[in-house]
Amino acid sequence: MNIKSQENQKIPQWLMLMLAIACGVIVANLYFAQPLIGPISLALGISPQLSGMIVTLTQIGYGLGLLFIVPLSDLIENRKLILSVLVILLLALLALVVIPTASIFFIASFFIGIGAVAVQILVPYAAYLSSDEQRGRAVGNVMSGLLFGIMLARPVASFITAAWDWNAVFILAAVLIVLIMVMLRKYLPERKPVPTMKYGQLIKSLWGLFTTISILRRRAIYQAFLFSAFSLFWTVMPLWLVDAFALSQNGIALFSLAGVAGALAAPIAGRLADRGWTRCLTGAAFILGSFAFLLTHFLQDTVFALPILVVAAIVLDMAVSGNLILGQRAIYSLGSEIRGRLNGIFMAIFFLGGAVGSAIGGWSYAQYGWFFTSIIGLSMPLAAFVYYLTEQKNKA
Repeated sequence: MNIKSQENQKIPQWLMLMLAIACGVIVANLYFAQPLIGPISLALGISPQLSGMIVTLTQIGYGLGLLFIVPLSDLIENRKLILSVLVILLLALLALVVIPTASIFFIASFFIGIGAVAVQILVPYAAYLSSDEQRGRAVGNVMSGLLFGIMLARPVASFITAAWDWNAVFILAAVLIVLIMVMLRKYLPERKPVPTMKYGQLIKSLWGLFTTISILRRRAIYQAFLFSAFSLFWTVMPLWLVDAFALSQNGIALFSLAGVAGALAAPIAGRLADRGWTRCLTGAAFILGSFAFLLTHFLQDTVFALPILVVAAIVLDMAVSGNLILGQRAIYSLGSEIRGRLNGIFMAIFFLGGAVGSAIGGWSYAQYGWFFTSIIGLSMPLAAFVYYLTEQKNKA
């Protein structure tokens, strides 16, 4: 299939489904360790203060990959690039299984983040293959696969760990990555971009794009604040569920399934964005994000405490996933020739926010507990809302 001739045409349903499945399987590797921080730390002798670094290092690796690998999609053939990056992911997963020590786990976690950036070379395929009026819907549908991968990663990892061991999670992940590589090698259309600059020039151009394209800058900062709150919540929540509710690994898994409902906001947000609702939905996402943390303080000493937490998880995940689609649709409309770099900048900045949220969450919970940690989480989308109000003022 010739990508260039297909752009601005309707994306085939089977290809959209394949992209969604691949994105979900790949991105799940960023989150498998999140609900397993407790058993992994216990098994490898990692202190509570450093436990959040398991997730943070993965997100740092992902952020660096977004900055230095994803822009290559504007230079070299994309399918070959994706498969090469997935090899890094596969080797990192195998390292966790073969040499399960604390130092290897931290190093491998970093390279899992590097390898998982393949997903952000895949996501723009939906934009390349769709017409302008279909782009929001196509990106939303593919991103729903990615978001389901994020949401399902936590409960799946918990269920597998409860049934066998945490090592089994990463064995299964390695097998799935091999299957995805075979599928993409056989069915993913080639895309050969026409290079207009060398790699060094490409990397240097990232700062110029960030400073000159205001919509890119705003959408990246918006999502960084929201994703920081998201990462803080899901890094700390497994620990809080054990301490406050004495939940088992299976109980944590069931709780994590609540987040799956939040992924349903992705295709809905894409369709509403196509109708011109981007601005008001953006403000609503920040309000919902802060409200989710506020909810966790209601009825704490009653039988309704755990159901309230479930609602909070759904509301937060809806806010984050919906706003992500709004941001991606906005930046993907800025031009196909720079789409790889725009996507790399956007995702790197907001995943940097996620790394900060995970690190702060692990530290603050170990030191001060959930109340103080949740106040920090509440302030993050609130700060984004204040920044959002300056956009409204400027437009007015």
